[in-house]
Amino acid sequence: MTKIKAALVGYGSVGEKIHAPLITVCENLELVAVVERNLTKSKEKYPQVQIFKSLETLLEADIADLIIIVTPNHLHFDQAKLALSYGKHVVVDKPVTISSKEAEELKAIAAQKGLLLSVFQNRRLDGDFQTIKKILHEGILGRLVHFESHFDRFRPVLTENWREKDVPGNGITYDLGTHLIDQAYILFGMPQWISGDIRSQRTGALADDFFEITLGYDDVFVRLTASVLSNAPMPKFLLLGEKGSFSKFGLDVQERALKAETLPQGTDWGLESEESWGTIYLEDRSFKYETSRGDYRLFYENIAKAIHGIEAPFVKIDEAIAVLQIIEAAFESNQQGKRILLS
Repeated sequence: MTKIKAALVGYGSVGEKIHAPLITVCENLELVAVVERNLTKSKEKYPQVQIFKSLETLLEADIADLIIIVTPNHLHFDQAKLALSYGKHVVVDKPVTISSKEAEELKAIAAQKGLLLSVFQNRRLDGDFQTIKKILHEGILGRLVHFESHFDRFRPVLTENWREKDVPGNGITYDLGTHLIDQAYILFGMPQWISGDIRSQRTGALADDFFEITLGYDDVFVRLTASVLSNAPMPKFLLLGEKGSFSKFGLDVQERALKAETLPQGTDWGLESEESWGTIYLEDRSFKYETSRGDYRLFYENIAKAIHGIEAPFVKIDEAIAVLQIIEAAFESNQQGKRILLS
């Protein structure tokens, strides 16, 4: 395949530590430009890139075919719409936009122009999530009745990060909640109803920093929760079935490695050590269950192939729209203090 020229819009922590390395190790992509409004930091690692001070000047230069948007959430809609209007394929960091209506509009524009529009949902490629898909496929736990997913941190001190400021699309629900909801949606589809409890628990917090969201299905109870004031060991996943249970502690190893500036290369990338594997508990025995390889590299490999028409996009815009609809229902439930029916 011909290498696709890619440009990164935004070079904050996520752009620098997550997206840029994954783009540069993808053999079918070439990072040719970065939009940095105030600095030229990307030149230190990627001297070949051109620096632009705005998305508009990047698009006018017409040097990239794929625009990857990694800016604060409230900027995503306008930036993605502009890039699509210039005939560019677009990848937007999750959750794509801050409303399902905006995402629907982007979908229509991309479809009209025959362009790829996808969303960076890397945690579909976490090793623990891949493991759960395997366990459910194998039927080890029998009929599943309970699915619980946590994303807990201990960050009691407020920061200057935009996610903690009073801006649209801030807070933990649009951040970590997007990941947990997306994973549940991939496993179980659209719920019938949503119940949400969303709070700002730290003193002086302007954005939500805790949520508990329940997704209503006929057969399985789905509880999704995240907190930034959790300093005790909590399971990342807890699954209960008629034949047994599965619990898994700890986060996928890839983000930690990327933030430590380890290049996503080699045969051991995304592999978790045995002591971190989850445990299956059956009626007569329990045992460690090997964590599948996690591999964020597959996301951008798929994007390149999707642009060339070889594969369908790994993350479809309709899926991102469904996740936003669930998030919107969770906030509505929190405000009204009742379940919100979706179907």
